[in-house]
Amino acid sequence: MRVFITGGSGFIGGHIIERLAGAHTVLAMARSARSAEVVRGFGARPVDCALDTLTAEHLAGVDAVVHAAALVAEWGEANRFATTNVDGTEHVLRAARAAGVSRFIHLSSEAVVFDGQDLVDIDETYAGPASHRYGYCASKADAERCVRSANAADFATIALRPSLVWGPRDATLMPTLVEMAARHRFVWIRGGRLLVSTAHVQNVAHAVELALTRGVGGEAYFIADAERGTTRDFFTGLMATQGVTLPDRSIPPSLARAMAATLAAIWRLFRLRGQPPITPLAAAVLSTAVSLRTEKAARELGYAPIIDWERGFAGLA
Repeated sequence: MRVFITGGSGFIGGHIIERLAGAHTVLAMARSARSAEVVRGFGARPVDCALDTLTAEHLAGVDAVVHAAALVAEWGEANRFATTNVDGTEHVLRAARAAGVSRFIHLSSEAVVFDGQDLVDIDETYAGPASHRYGYCASKADAERCVRSANAADFATIALRPSLVWGPRDATLMPTLVEMAARHRFVWIRGGRLLVSTAHVQNVAHAVELALTRGVGGEAYFIADAERGTTRDFFTGLMATQGVTLPDRSIPPSLARAMAATLAAIWRLFRLRGQPPITPLAAAVLSTAVSLRTEKAARELGYAPIIDWERGFAGLA
């Protein structure tokens, strides 16, 4: 197949290119000479365009589009998230339709059903909130709705919902935890006893590969690792790969959320630069239990994790 990917120079996108390049012709959006060099190194042919300049001509002869580009952040104005995650997705959808692309795979997130509540043993029938208080979550939910509603007989659209993606080349989760530990800022919430669903980046790339030929158009699929563990299980194992021992300090969820709300108010009142040490979204994510069911992905995509925690940790050591 001839596959075009957005976000190919990023963490998840790069692994997707590497997964697909051996069996498919992969083209990747490249907004700069640097990103062109990066995607070429992963095995894709760079295409000079951006989300808002992509046209049907860029997608000529493409069979499938994998839309992995997104603004992922825990702090920021809602309109910034909407511009990239919603408007950008709509633009890519229009270009794909105009080019006659037959399949569109969207990297969504469990954030589409999250608004600060526990998500325990949920599957894709879980509706989630009618509205979202967090800009990132709202934008991902709106983007997924656009993708799924665009499904047609000649244009199959599929949304994949990985949770807490981790693995080699992660430039967010791992560095943040290492820095927090080094500065003695790390604390567990609820003693680290909260359930957590994770998705190794190679499992996500595997799910994308499967979705190129399998799955039902207009549907969404949770993608997760096989393990059903706690935040203490996962973060302890992850940090051990870096020689970091996490402290035992713990605070209740109510305190974490109160601290985040206070800091957010101060940041906005005084228009401070950067983001607070802990944001309301981060506090909400870290103080809730998440366990996602992947039976639908197994049944309709043929998905089964190819990397478990033990092997994934070994690959980071």
